[in-house]
Amino acid sequence: MTEAAQKDNPLRGRFITFEGGEGSGKSTQIKILADRLNAAKLRAIVTREPGGSPGAEIIRHLVLSGMGKLLGADAETLLFAAARDDHVHAVIKPALEQGIWVLCDRFADSTRAYQGRLGDVLPGVLNAMERVTIGDLKPDLTVILDIPVEMGMQRAATRRGSGAPDRFEAEDVAFHQKLREAYREIATSDPERCVLIDANADADTVAAKVWTALRDRVLTKTKEVTRA
Repeated sequence: MTEAAQKDNPLRGRFITFEGGEGSGKSTQIKILADRLNAAKLRAIVTREPGGSPGAEIIRHLVLSGMGKLLGADAETLLFAAARDDHVHAVIKPALEQGIWVLCDRFADSTRAYQGRLGDVLPGVLNAMERVTIGDLKPDLTVILDIPVEMGMQRAATRRGSGAPDRFEAEDVAFHQKLREAYREIATSDPERCVLIDANADADTVAAKVWTALRDRVLTKTKEVTRA
């Protein structure tokens, strides 16, 4: 979301995305933040990608089952784009217009990390897909949770228990190391939007860092726009 859009509609909700490798704690931190925002009388919903809307959830099943990998990185990118288009128009934009804060587990940065950096999909293709699916929609804050690969993979394995790993969890250590590097590069390339947080700590410690980033980068600006 652009700053101009905030000034045009100060009651518009805020869009917060969470990114990071497998097992970095995104789901846990999103829930903690949603509870805190709702307790502060700021209506918040939690959603995810791929998925978040009926049409996108169907595509999520296809992607995580490995169908996208079989078709190739370019085709997989198109599947993500189709899911995102449905998600944005069915859930994210309507909620923001109603003044609801949207907390999303993964968004466009995931496509740039997974399909762009690791799948070698050309930046021009990714840019075109973003123009079509999200237009000028931009997160007010992107929290990138950073964790050593081995620890993240162990957390993911513990979380799924006896279940089979999905299409991305099943990749090797080298894949996940490149993914971690990709997210670090994204954080460095867009420091105004992104905050890189060390997730190698207990959930409460990480949550405190997330809240500090939100307070300093979003809540303060929200109050300034409302007073203007």
